[in-house]
Amino acid sequence: MVSQNSILWRQALADKVRQQAQELGFHKVGIADASDTSTEAVAHLQTWLQQGFQADMAWMENPKRQHIQRVMPEVKSVVCVALNYYAPIDRPVGQEYAKISRYGWGRDYHKVLQKKLKTLAAWLQAQGEGIQALYYADTGPIQDKVWAQQAGLGWIAKNGNLITREYGSWVFLGEVLTNLELPPDRPHTVHCGTCTRCLEACPTGAIPQPFVVDANRCIAYHTIENRDEQLPTAIAANLQGWVAGCDICQDVCPWNQRFAQPTDVNDFYPYPWNVAPPLTELATLSDEEYEQRFTGSALRRIKAWMLRRNAQTSLQHRSHE
Repeated sequence: MVSQNSILWRQALADKVRQQAQELGFHKVGIADASDTSTEAVAHLQTWLQQGFQADMAWMENPKRQHIQRVMPEVKSVVCVALNYYAPIDRPVGQEYAKISRYGWGRDYHKVLQKKLKTLAAWLQAQGEGIQALYYADTGPIQDKVWAQQAGLGWIAKNGNLITREYGSWVFLGEVLTNLELPPDRPHTVHCGTCTRCLEACPTGAIPQPFVVDANRCIAYHTIENRDEQLPTAIAANLQGWVAGCDICQDVCPWNQRFAQPTDVNDFYPYPWNVAPPLTELATLSDEEYEQRFTGSALRRIKAWMLRRNAQTSLQHRSHE
């Protein structure tokens, strides 16, 4: 039987965790019960994988992703955090410009998140003997959006992104797994309603049904992950200038249009050359120029030759319009 003192101590520690996360600059923080694994979420992932919607992203098949205890056997609680990355800058209109997803405009978000998460995990371990803490910033086999919804940060939208009431879906997510049994927050409810703007706006039909994204048809997947020399015809014909990711389904979301707030994280504001580089410039970008321009950037996942391929493909298509 758990004593009243133990309950009060855990509640007080949970409050301190939230306070500490906010002091570190996280915009949202919540706690989920690690034993409260959503069977619906696991079934959804299994069905998604069986349909081959992960394309070549083999890491999505890691069984640890379905059971967080396989990541950390001792885990009792998942501390979930979110960082707003929205920079209120408009891209210029014009077919001559390349489009880069907002997530990659500034400094690599992994580095920003990991620094804060490392500090939070170290602080948590210092609160008592035997406390374990393991942190991830989009770097482990964890369904981060599922746990963020469980922790009350927001809800998984029809386009597969997590939407928060305060910042829309312009947030990066991270987690600290711990063996501490902390009182959890209430899971978030879904508020997409009957809206289908993201499904209708996708030029390649990558959202075949609500809450299901087919990577085989996703511009973001093909510009970032596809290592083939040529992009599929259906993707190439609908790039619309995107060379690194795609924000179409986020740009049309009413929650983003109404509630997006400028971030206070300077690292997420764009390097000037990322907002609207000319397609012709990226189509001939040398490896040396790539190294200079994308040092410390999340866009380094897109290799120099891939960036050239994406820009050249956009130019080839535009020439026929």
